[in-house]
Amino acid sequence: MGKRSEYTLIELAEDTIRKAGIPLTDKEIWDKSKEYGFQDKIKSNGKTPWKTIGARIYLDIRDNVNSIFEKTKNRPIKFKLKDMKFTQSTSLIDTVSSEETQISENRFSERELHPLLSAYVKNDSHFKCYTKTIFHEKSNNDKKGKNKWLHPDIVGVYFPFQDYNQSTKHMIKSFNENSIKLFSFEMKIKIDIGHLREYFFQAVSNSSWANEGYLVALEYKKDSELLDEMSRLNNSFGIGFIKLNPKNIEQSEILFPAKINKTLDWKTINRLVEENPDFKDFIDYINDDMTVSKVKSKYDKVMEPEEIEDYVIKHNII
Repeated sequence: MGKRSEYTLIELAEDTIRKAGIPLTDKEIWDKSKEYGFQDKIKSNGKTPWKTIGARIYLDIRDNVNSIFEKTKNRPIKFKLKDMKFTQSTSLIDTVSSEETQISENRFSERELHPLLSAYVKNDSHFKCYTKTIFHEKSNNDKKGKNKWLHPDIVGVYFPFQDYNQSTKHMIKSFNENSIKLFSFEMKIKIDIGHLREYFFQAVSNSSWANEGYLVALEYKKDSELLDEMSRLNNSFGIGFIKLNPKNIEQSEILFPAKINKTLDWKTINRLVEENPDFKDFIDYINDDMTVSKVKSKYDKVMEPEEIEDYVIKHNII
């Protein structure tokens, strides 16, 4: 007799929604599954199993053309089964079949995207940089509006330590050359033509001090007008664009490269140091690591591929 397959969260969701007879949120699915006794069939459920359920359903809708699930347009987002019939009041159903629709639901925050960017830029050959998140709320806010658009979301530094041997590094110092690079990133979840200029000039304001500045997003609406405007803004002001790929972070891409600034804006750097303790720590880290020619400071954690996969599911970044 063959071994019985393990009862999955997808099966639990289907059984619970069918028994309830109405669309349910991911939390309602989990709560009612306990009431109906379906949770007894699950071996492990983690700390927030309803989030995992929601993520699994979203993935199934997106990746499985024969998915049995649909989601409602109205908030809070609820899930139903395609073969279930409802009254007019519950018929606002939107089948999720694209990555764009899922991302635009904003089931996660911009800051929750930072670890994905950190993993991408640390391993990408163009950047190879260590990052640090800048918490805006830690800044001095003695004057209302004074620091608006001052702070980047995340900053990065490239060190030449791993690319040059000791003799070459000594030669660089002898010629008084500095081969480190500083990067600045402004993070957004979705960029469309209606918000492009606002987001772009926010990035211009808080990222032009660095050697390279970028506007980063998970989703860029596929629109020729948007791409044309992105190209124009990039040519005019030098801020680049990055598209993150949460399914395979290594396949994230630079849509438009940033203009390389050979000199740093020291006045803005000094202001950031004075205004924000996170940025001051970042600069102190660089000074310490440059002194010993070795990266020893505690920059943002860089997740391994398997950690990224678990992270995007846990945080519904799909």
